[in-house]
Amino acid sequence: MKRVAARRVVARWSTPLAAALLAAILVALAVSGRWPELRSKVSIESKGLLAIAPAEIYRVEVRSGPDSIALHREPSGWSVDEKPGVVPAELALHLDTALRFMNVSEPTREIPASELTALSFAEFGLDPPATVAVLESRQGVATTVNFGALNPAGTSHYVRLGGAPTVYLMARHVGAEWRVVFDMTRRLQGQAEAAVASRRTSLLLPVSVAQVWAIEIVFAGRLTRFERDAAGNWFRHIGQHAHAAGDNAHVADPAQARIIETALGAFDATAVETHVGPADAARLARYGLAWPTLMVLFYARDSSTPLTRLEFGAAADSLDRYARLAPDGAVVTVAEFEVRRLTELLRAVGAGS
Repeated sequence: MKRVAARRVVARWSTPLAAALLAAILVALAVSGRWPELRSKVSIESKGLLAIAPAEIYRVEVRSGPDSIALHREPSGWSVDEKPGVVPAELALHLDTALRFMNVSEPTREIPASELTALSFAEFGLDPPATVAVLESRQGVATTVNFGALNPAGTSHYVRLGGAPTVYLMARHVGAEWRVVFDMTRRLQGQAEAAVASRRTSLLLPVSVAQVWAIEIVFAGRLTRFERDAAGNWFRHIGQHAHAAGDNAHVADPAQARIIETALGAFDATAVETHVGPADAARLARYGLAWPTLMVLFYARDSSTPLTRLEFGAAADSLDRYARLAPDGAVVTVAEFEVRRLTELLRAVGAGS
């Protein structure tokens, strides 16, 4: 009887103790993001080429051919050198992503100096490099990252750190982010220069079509997707393309590719006609943007997150239409023919309503 009573006492106290222990573990997991008993056993280390934390990078310079851009970090965000104010949120996001990739993306292959010859750098597109990123920390330490050509499979870039003979293979999306940063900054600088010269109003898109590898158009309740093939030619994702013999890769139809390129390439010059105001709920409803008549989503290569989303609303008059870059862009007007060009493209490739 005493043993039974003792077991009952143990059982009575063990349940609340177990519950308290489980609650403590859950609190520790919520706070730390990892199981407490593994904290001392898990090593959180950078596996990328950049050992320093991205937040410690104070200044970035990116060069491509004869052109270069430079940005520095302010308390309020990233700014272009010698330009007042912070850069748009989408540019800051891509710059932070590019830095994070350099910190966490592990090379898929390392080619040591013993396997390289005097001609290797040229063969790998590193003499001269296609893109150079110079990353400076607040302590004055500078790291130069040279991006070369794609490997034969087209999946990775050859990369070399300045002053080091080793060549690395890095996933293609790592270099793609730096090209997007360079393109967006150059486009931003070009708009500022044009505004000073009073030649034109601002461009609508924050990025060039050259950096876009997929576009989705939503119109009349239907979604149509356009992509580039391995050669960079456009095709409609369903139909209007063929598969090469023995290969699953899409190959664009030349005739369709020219039609699509003409229509989509025009986005590079699409300009804002007038700036209407902030995109508050009242304006969105008033200008037909609460339920857009047509939407266009732009994607970079190897990314499922849109670079930007363009929405077209109601007609402002017979010549212009309300539009905005969602979700944070202000309401503007653009020429009506910008929408007509897209609807005509959909009809031309058999996707029109």
